[in-house]
Formats: sequence, structure tokens, C-alpha cells
Amino acid sequence: MAQTTKQDDRTYLAQYRDQLSDATRRAKWIGATADHEDRPGQTLATRSHEVITQWAGERGAKPATIGGTEHGERPGVLRFDFPGFEEGGKLQEIGWDKWFESFDQRDLVFDYQEHLRSGRQSNFFKLDSPHGERG
Repeated sequence: MAQTTKQDDRTYLAQYRDQLSDATRRAKWIGATADHEDRPGQTLATRSHEVITQWAGERGAKPATIGGTEHGERPGVLRFDFPGFEEGGKLQEIGWDKWFESFDQRDLVFDYQEHLRSGRQSNFFKLDSPHGERG
């Protein structure tokens, strides 16, 4: 799995800063699984596969796509299938390799929270694209 470094993040931000959302630009960037929020409810951003898989694993979430949004062989809208959450049967589980291949090809950023302001675990995430496409 791809691991990002602070230099990778700086290079990415230098290239795409003006094309990313305000939330992504203001987020605390996380590059390793040992890095965490400074306070509950803080928005975090990463491109690290290890950080994303750890976050999803802690929530029992599986990589998925929304059926019918594919682009040829490439998954369309990337999501996670959380236990006990139904999205109208639209989610199709896919492997991590396919999920990350699409994530990397599209230069996406994973914006997320570890905890809500209340301190409870958060499942909030969104994918930001410097190319204006939906995650």
C-alpha cells in the first residue's frame, strides 16, 4: 500500500491547493497511523492508504462503490459499506486494491473525523477532488 510522507503532502498541496475545498485546505493533514486529531470534531485529511484502511477497519467498514456509476472498469463513486447502514442496496463491495487504484488515479483526498465533538466515534468522511469530480 502507498504510504505518503510530509513531502508528498506538501507537493500535492502545492499542485492542487486552489482546486481543493476550503475544508480540505484547513484540515490537519495526517500521514501516518500514529498521527491523530488534536481535538474531537477536528477535520483531518490524508492520502495515506494505511491511515484510510485503519480508519475504516476501526468502524468495520468495507470499501465499496455505488452501483451504476462505473467508468468502464474503474469504480465510480467511492464509498464505504458500514455495518448496519443500508444505502438502498446501491453499494457494491470492491477490493481495497481497486478502491485505492481509483482513489490514486483521481488524485483524491480523504477528509474525515476520528471523533464527533461529543467524543463519540465518527463515521464522517468525504472525498475531495482537485478535478471537480465526485468521490
